[in-house]
Amino acid sequence: MAKSKTAYVCGECGADFNKWQGQCGECGAWNSLSEIVLEAAGSAPAAARRSGWAGKADAPKITALKDVRHSEEARVSTGIGEFDRVLGGGLVEGAVVLVGGDPGIGKSTLLLQALAAMSASFPALYVTGEESLAQVAGRAVRLGLPLDDLKALAETGIEKILDHAIAARPRLIVADSVQTLWTESLTAAPGSVSQVRESAARLVRYAKETGTAVFLVGHVTKEGGIAGPRVLEHMVDAVLYFEGESGSRFRVLRAFKNRFGAVNELGVFAMGEKGLKEVPNPSAIFLSGGSTQQPGSCVLVTREGTRPLMVEVQALVDSSPLSNPRRVAVGLEQNRLAMLLAVLHRHGGIVVGDQDVFVNVVGGIRVQETAADLPVLLAVLSSLRDKPLADKTVAFGEVGLSGEIRPVPNGEERLREAATHGFKRAIVPKANAPKTGAFKGMEVIAVERLAQALEAVD
Repeated sequence: MAKSKTAYVCGECGADFNKWQGQCGECGAWNSLSEIVLEAAGSAPAAARRSGWAGKADAPKITALKDVRHSEEARVSTGIGEFDRVLGGGLVEGAVVLVGGDPGIGKSTLLLQALAAMSASFPALYVTGEESLAQVAGRAVRLGLPLDDLKALAETGIEKILDHAIAARPRLIVADSVQTLWTESLTAAPGSVSQVRESAARLVRYAKETGTAVFLVGHVTKEGGIAGPRVLEHMVDAVLYFEGESGSRFRVLRAFKNRFGAVNELGVFAMGEKGLKEVPNPSAIFLSGGSTQQPGSCVLVTREGTRPLMVEVQALVDSSPLSNPRRVAVGLEQNRLAMLLAVLHRHGGIVVGDQDVFVNVVGGIRVQETAADLPVLLAVLSSLRDKPLADKTVAFGEVGLSGEIRPVPNGEERLREAATHGFKRAIVPKANAPKTGAFKGMEVIAVERLAQALEAVD
């Protein structure tokens, strides 16, 4: 086989060199050069050339978009409702999905369960580069999965994987993991930036030209990001992260990128002896840890993707022995907490400058929207006064720097979710108050200023 032509490109400045060197000669960065293919030895695997797959897209032409035939993406259910929700309603044919998460979190378990549910009507191939076929079969048996239609391949060479895929013609391929894949056209070790990028690029090209859906399992770094080049996340159609607190049996699957669905969509699972089970009503779980009548607690109706979700925000305010009191936020942005405490002082007259303030979102959920502003301040006030909020009270709303309570999207859906769980009182922005009257059995208190919200909980 003829050797491919390669070059080494600096990841910092983009300069290219004929051979590898420890330091970039242009920008001076160390260990920033990675190998790329300039001219591949073969445009496609041998089986691909024989089957006619190679060259289908070799001669593209300019086409007016009005002349392009298109239709709504056909979706296939994975057999797991929470997984379908995160994907945007099901798996799109030809989509490439990257699934990342900590070691042992359940990535392989989830995908193996999905393949078992789909394999009878949707031919699939599980490609493992980290385990033997005996280990994969043993895990499937422990999970109680049917083995009749499950097909697996233990291989890491991308050329051989594509040859097998072209011969077997599966409609779904799972590559576990992308960091173990390598191509003969590069001399770098498997797991290196260039090998991960080139192997993933070939799988993406195969998926788009044949309509085969592909799941790529990705390792994560100690910082929590997916290992490998950042371009890997740009190449795929969806990026999903599997998260979970250590010691907890609950797992959260979150979409950070999705070309076929909502971003930040959330799916909740519980890990048991038979694998992962769906949690269709996660609000009940996140609220089951204790009573909301305790001081320093307020229930927030947040929104993750298309789902309203109820979580408990807890605050602890205590005298600080330090000259610079601590501000600690878990599940929220810490800088925003400092800003909200300044607004509470300026427009609410509540002084916490000499107090340590700790805020936590129960259940390991990370709230990234501004609807948590008002519940955070109400929880802080409740802890400072050592006085619980009224029973069955929820709140949401953004707090502006001038003390105004600003509306958040989908207010009525949030109130409907709270009413479903039996809450009787809601403190919300005036613009989010129902226009056709209050929900049955729920008192909706609409506020425009922070001072009004503080008066409502006195």
